[in-house]
Amino acid sequence: MGPLPETLRGARLLSAPAWNKGTAFTEEERNRFGLHGLLPPYVETLEAQVARAWAAYLAYEKPLNRHIYLRQLQDNNEVLFYRLLLDHIAETMPVVYTPTVAQACRYFSQIYRRPRGLFISYPQRGRIPELLRNRPHPEVDVICVTDGERILGIGDQGVGGLAIPIGKLSLYSLIGGIHPARTLPVVLDVGTNNEEVLRDPTYLGWHHQRIRGAEYDDFIEQFVQAVKQELPGACLQWEDFSQPHARSILDRYRGSLLTFNDDIQGTGAVALGAVLAAAKVSGRPMRDQKIVFLGAGSASIGVADYLRAAMIEEGLSDSEARSRFWIIDKEGLLVESRADLTPEQRVYARAGMTGDGTLSGVIGAIDATILIGLSTAGGAFTEAVVREMARKVERPILLPLSNPTERSEATAAELIHWTGGRALAATGSPFPPVHYNGRSITVAQCNNVYIFPAMGLGAVAAQARRITDSMFLAAARALAACSPALQDPSAPLLPALEDLRRVSLQIAFAAGCEAQRTGHAPRQPAESLMRSIAAAQWTPAYPEF
Repeated sequence: MGPLPETLRGARLLSAPAWNKGTAFTEEERNRFGLHGLLPPYVETLEAQVARAWAAYLAYEKPLNRHIYLRQLQDNNEVLFYRLLLDHIAETMPVVYTPTVAQACRYFSQIYRRPRGLFISYPQRGRIPELLRNRPHPEVDVICVTDGERILGIGDQGVGGLAIPIGKLSLYSLIGGIHPARTLPVVLDVGTNNEEVLRDPTYLGWHHQRIRGAEYDDFIEQFVQAVKQELPGACLQWEDFSQPHARSILDRYRGSLLTFNDDIQGTGAVALGAVLAAAKVSGRPMRDQKIVFLGAGSASIGVADYLRAAMIEEGLSDSEARSRFWIIDKEGLLVESRADLTPEQRVYARAGMTGDGTLSGVIGAIDATILIGLSTAGGAFTEAVVREMARKVERPILLPLSNPTERSEATAAELIHWTGGRALAATGSPFPPVHYNGRSITVAQCNNVYIFPAMGLGAVAAQARRITDSMFLAAARALAACSPALQDPSAPLLPALEDLRRVSLQIAFAAGCEAQRTGHAPRQPAESLMRSIAAAQWTPAYPEF
């Protein structure tokens, strides 16, 4: 991050979260920077600060209040914030991100305290380069941007959606090791169609209906061109855009800058990683799977695309692979006779189906081996559906991936009990271990955090010029190779959260190697690439001044 700026002394230094050590400033540093009198006299270690902060965290009972406490800690002392998360990663992950971040988006205006990230509002569309130049730190490796329209399972939150990039980039630093000063959260404020938000006098965004059509497209274009001008080497991650915009924006810009869409590609890769591990455990190769989806949005199609690619890698033709998918939305099964399908959905449209096109009808008609939910329809994986699937296959692969928790298609306990403990499962929301037949079964959270921080780390360390689908496929295979279930079939499909920083190194290496193989990054020996990745992974520790 460079040397401490000369202007940071006294109270100004204590107000700079990237540099502040709080009570851990040494006696010599307190003398040098004019801190005596501003701090209690006792000098603490970082470990002691973490213990004190953890006790304060536990004093809050509600997850949203814990989220607010962590945000305030981040705004005061970033090293302490990340060290606290690192030491208590399993406990804090659901609070700093899903599912609690959904509440943080909903109440963003009410809990707003200090500026973090950039608000780029449509009325200021002629000044986007200037707004980017107002960023808090000059050097940026990763930008995460949202327009707040499709926030998790709760819909349009306007500028409240900025809590998503803030949370995502916290995980980039925690898991991937991207230095927090080299990340930039952004919300593109194009209005909101959430009438409840617009009626709220405390709402901090542009009080206007969402712009659409050519005006929206031109605004996105201006933003992208400003990023190219001001931060040409930064990785740009698109987050929580609506289905009509997510795929089109990705397709429009993926060939001209370092960019990806986490909802499409990150979700696809982590789901593929879980499915590849589950397929190996089940003893049934990908080419022999029959896959049913509930939900046909951009995330579902992104997952389907990656599963289809894995089938083709195992020798199926594209048409053979597509024939193994049944995708269902609120109108029923995607079939060729429907006129309401997008081009991406039509790839998976079936010629027709005898009988009922609902989830229960499809599960009853075929011998499905994999059931994936990205519908945000809580409880949609009913007991009858799961039991019928488990009746036909020994180790059913079940992935209810919707979040927040109340939107999950089924709970972990339901999946285990309804399948007699035979389910190979991963969920989008976190659930406690399931007690069944005298044993405790941990069901992994199929969270994009397994992929996107490592992808950012790999791209930065490898000096990648583009991020490709093949890099995500390589990342998914690396994730699957780290599955604990490969060693113990009763273990979770995905690694423990405590192992994420170590696993991220392997995933980043796989993505970086693939970028080199396809000509999207400079060639270097494997050992050199791994050293670059390890060197780029920041660890939260106080700098020496």
